[in-house]
Amino acid sequence: MITKDIDTIAPAERSAPVADEPPQRPRKGRRAWDEAPRWQIYLPLGIYLVFTLVPFYWILLFALRPTGSTSLVPWPMTFEHFDKVWNDRSFGTYFENSVYVGLATLFMTTLVALAGGYALARFDFRIKRAFMLALLCSQFVPGALLLVPLFQIFAELQMINSLGSVIIAETVFQLPLSMILISGFIRNVPYTLEEAAWVDGCNRFTGFRVVVLPLLRPGLIAVGSFAFVHSWNHFLFALMFLSNQEKQTIPVGLNSLMSADSVDLGALAAGGIVAAVPVVIVFAFIQKWLITGFSAGAVKG
Repeated sequence: MITKDIDTIAPAERSAPVADEPPQRPRKGRRAWDEAPRWQIYLPLGIYLVFTLVPFYWILLFALRPTGSTSLVPWPMTFEHFDKVWNDRSFGTYFENSVYVGLATLFMTTLVALAGGYALARFDFRIKRAFMLALLCSQFVPGALLLVPLFQIFAELQMINSLGSVIIAETVFQLPLSMILISGFIRNVPYTLEEAAWVDGCNRFTGFRVVVLPLLRPGLIAVGSFAFVHSWNHFLFALMFLSNQEKQTIPVGLNSLMSADSVDLGALAAGGIVAAVPVVIVFAFIQKWLITGFSAGAVKG
């Protein structure tokens, strides 16, 4: 009896189906709330592009136009300033010294950072946290504070006025950050890959060389490129440790073009282009690997 009453009441209590509302037509020209007009994007980018490219054009203008010319277009074009800095101001020698210092710093920094980064990523030891903290704190120490102790050490070792002193100083200055970055890259490589190599008969070094090292190529390129660029542009160590003109690097050579009485703007601009072109070429070729390396290091494994 109760069931029959419920069946009788239930249909009356059911709500009538609601008709689907017709979809509203979007207004013509309406934008999403998070979509900015194009001029709000292109205007800041255009301003930034102008502030970035105008200095480069100004350097090219002084380097390519004749001495005494005030034209805003480098015509007639001349290369006398490049010939002057390369031959008369010994920029060829400075260039060779900078290449030697940059490549040696790249090799030593990458090699030592690879060994230290592997130890930080794969081994647990008692002072590991304190060591990582010391590496991070060392980045707050400016390079100028290292000049006096490094100069005394190199003087005792009779390495003053030697490119080896600059290479060692640049390597020591680059190692802390490089070791931290390399350790982050190695943590992203699964540890099981190395264990599988050990099961197949490889020792730790062979397993690292065969399995882990090929996967670290983007990270190694990123770390090595920054070590090279920093040693190429660094001025302080080369100025303090190198007194012989035949041993000086490009940043010190650029400084020699400026005197208290006058500045040869054409030669200075040509020297700046000579110093900048190799770095631009390097970054143009390694851009893909550089972005991939930093993307891999930014993700915690």
